[in-house]
Amino acid sequence: MSYASALPGQPRGAVVSGPVTARAVNVLAPNPSAMTLDGTNTWIVSEPDSELAVVIDPGPLDDLHLRNVVATAEKAGKRIALTLLTHGHPDHAEGAGRFAELTGTKVRALDPALRLGDEGLAAGDAIRVGGLELRVVPTPGHTADSLSFHLPADRAVLTGDTVLGRGTTVVAHPDGRLGDYLDSLRRLRSLTVDDGVHTVLPGHGPVLEDAQGVVEYYLAHRATRLAQVETAVENGHGTPAEVVAHVYADVDRSLWPAAELSVRAQMEYLREHGLI
Repeated sequence: MSYASALPGQPRGAVVSGPVTARAVNVLAPNPSAMTLDGTNTWIVSEPDSELAVVIDPGPLDDLHLRNVVATAEKAGKRIALTLLTHGHPDHAEGAGRFAELTGTKVRALDPALRLGDEGLAAGDAIRVGGLELRVVPTPGHTADSLSFHLPADRAVLTGDTVLGRGTTVVAHPDGRLGDYLDSLRRLRSLTVDDGVHTVLPGHGPVLEDAQGVVEYYLAHRATRLAQVETAVENGHGTPAEVVAHVYADVDRSLWPAAELSVRAQMEYLREHGLI
């Protein structure tokens, strides 16, 4: 067994631009950081024999990257017909307006403030472009407006920041809520059990070959962290910063501000359930 296959979700390997499934091509944005991992994965999805494509998460406002996305589609003989957003964080959505100018596309998102055009996105929507079908899956929790996109023909799901290709994501309190996030993970697990989804195409990090495995890992990880936060509070660590220093002592300190957002969401969840 390789090291990668032993990790949660069985990550495929290095994050690279290029074809990933029969219908999905990644264009990696040049914005690596501790929070964005290798950078934002911008996804071009289309039926293999279609001239029309959909782009999910154009990424940051980086003209070279946005033009590279267009050029990648054109090199494959495709025209970008629609732009979708998994959520509104700048590393996914800031370039959407400029991308719409370059492609002449509408931008569909859950948040009306992010849309360009009359149509938004809602739970249960089926998006069909050039024979391609994408199903909208509500996955709030990382943010209130987070969505995933089920790609049935590839038995895949595009998760934005709800599930990452490496590590775990932040519940971005106060916009993100832990209860919503746990429900979203359970919804994704149902896709793996009931709809045969086995591949995760994340917003950051490598493709994951074991969707069910990574979702179950995320659920277990959240349960463990929640118990640790509850114990820390019971032991007198009363502020989110104190809890982070105690519970996340083994995590790079540069990530502590993000960890504090998740701790705030966990403490709110525990209070709502009368556990602290």
